[in-house]
Amino acid sequence: MIYLLFAIFLVACGAAGATGSMFPPGQWYDRLKKPSWTPPNWLFPVAWTILYLCMSAAAARVAMLPGSGIALALWALQIALNTLWTPVFFGLQRIQAGMGVLVMLWLSVAACTVALWQLDWISGLLFVPYLVWVSVAAALNYSVLRLNPNASVP
Repeated sequence: MIYLLFAIFLVACGAAGATGSMFPPGQWYDRLKKPSWTPPNWLFPVAWTILYLCMSAAAARVAMLPGSGIALALWALQIALNTLWTPVFFGLQRIQAGMGVLVMLWLSVAACTVALWQLDWISGLLFVPYLVWVSVAAALNYSVLRLNPNASVP
């Protein structure tokens, strides 16, 4: 059963990840000023693949546990916000709106991490790298916003 649950959660992550190919960074993003610590482009698909595997495993581990409703609702919220960020930032080219999505995403990932940890410490631990990565993404989004105050499409 856990493998079926893992597959279901992984498909949800795959849907979120698909937005990266639907709304690629492109020339608009290439022209933006970015901080010197911006991760190299090749790192993003590698990191997201690992994170999506960890996120799916974490959710599958707790899905059948009693009292997992809040953790799974938070998991659903974070994957929805995860899915939303790419079209907002790259598709609509709205850096400030992307920052707003990232703030909500960070809060939902942090809450989900705590909720998972309370049910199964391994599941909570599996979410920690995701929280770190979203923290880096938020710092990067904020830095790009500060360096390009007029870059968003009106």
